[in-house]
Amino acid sequence: MSESPTNSMKVDLSGQVALVTGASQGLGRAMAVALGASGARVACVARNAEKLAETVKSIVDAGGAAEAFACDVKQRESVDQVVDGIADNWGRLDILVNNAGITRDTLLPRMSDAEWDDVIETNLRGTFLFARAASRHMMRARYGRIINISSVSGIMGNPGQTNYSASKAGMIGLTRSLSRELAGRKVTINAVAPGFIESEMTKALGDAILGEVSKRIPAKRLGTAEEVASAVLFLASPAAAYITGQVLVVDGGMTG
Repeated sequence: MSESPTNSMKVDLSGQVALVTGASQGLGRAMAVALGASGARVACVARNAEKLAETVKSIVDAGGAAEAFACDVKQRESVDQVVDGIADNWGRLDILVNNAGITRDTLLPRMSDAEWDDVIETNLRGTFLFARAASRHMMRARYGRIINISSVSGIMGNPGQTNYSASKAGMIGLTRSLSRELAGRKVTINAVAPGFIESEMTKALGDAILGEVSKRIPAKRLGTAEEVASAVLFLASPAAAYITGQVLVVDGGMTG
């Protein structure tokens, strides 16, 4: 695969507070690091305390400010406690990135209730809980950016991922509806839909499969976590103030 360009997005988020769910690894970690490098104080949220500590260290070592918060995104009490605590103790909450997500892939006839429920509750319910809690603070402040990390699977579907695709499509519907509710309060809500991105998950597919996947992508390569993070930075920035209810697809042209 050809090399991807380096991340050159420059955004000034000095003085702002950002919260990123699923920040312990992969896309979430890249987004948290990018927000921290842009000057935001970052609340890194996930269940894995050890990996969260690594994300925080990366941000702090680069001169940024960040703290880790353990949270089960499916539990309302836990979500409300984290969001309200950050907004109250840090004085504000400007940016929310709903990234936490899981997969439980199998064909629908073999999919268990638990495999369906786990994915919907983590990916969609978690997004709903964090967006609801954060929007209360943003509405009072009359400013905010909510960015939901969906997927091209939520747009075009994917065999073996009925649960995942349904959750990601639901996130797009939530994004579009909530944007209409909050636009008058200067709170924007957008979604980013990544395609095939280089990660530990995609590496597990093997070189042969990845080679075939790359052939189907007009850009002829997989994307990087940093490229997705750049899309998030743009939507989080003041430059995106007139953009809301949109889905920014980052897939190298795969969905056309």
